[in-house]
Amino acid sequence: MQCPLFSKCSLTIDTVIRPDNGCSENAHNLNSQQLAEREVEIVDIASVSRDYWSKVITAPKVDLTTFKSQRTDRGPLLNGWMDSCRPVMTIYKLVIMDAPIWGLGERLEDCLIAGERALFLACHRMCFAWIDEWYGMTMEQIREMERHTDLLLKKTLKKA
Repeated sequence: MQCPLFSKCSLTIDTVIRPDNGCSENAHNLNSQQLAEREVEIVDIASVSRDYWSKVITAPKVDLTTFKSQRTDRGPLLNGWMDSCRPVMTIYKLVIMDAPIWGLGERLEDCLIAGERALFLACHRMCFAWIDEWYGMTMEQIREMERHTDLLLKKTLKKA
């Protein structure tokens, strides 16, 4: 059964990766109207979030303020790490949620964007915490790991 109200909704996520510490003012090349409408939120992977969605996402808990990579010697991510770490990278996410449903749309948009924020935080924290497993891999090795992970996910979904 499909709800016709939700068929009007859309969620778009655009990603840009830059070798900077979050200082790019317009990484997505937005026009002046889009720039005026956007809300910028910095998601620090070393921070701990205690909101509802962060509790719902059951990612392994890793304290990046104590974590240190054995292979790269990166970490721990202490206060002010974004300005002092080299190399550093920022992943700019442009999340556009449109739910044109009278009386519910704005709440639904806020809820889904908060969920995406928690998901971004959890996933990017784990990417850093697992650096010793992927650092130095070739693109072919990464693609093979992606294929393997995709097969595992498909098997898991078939069982569900």
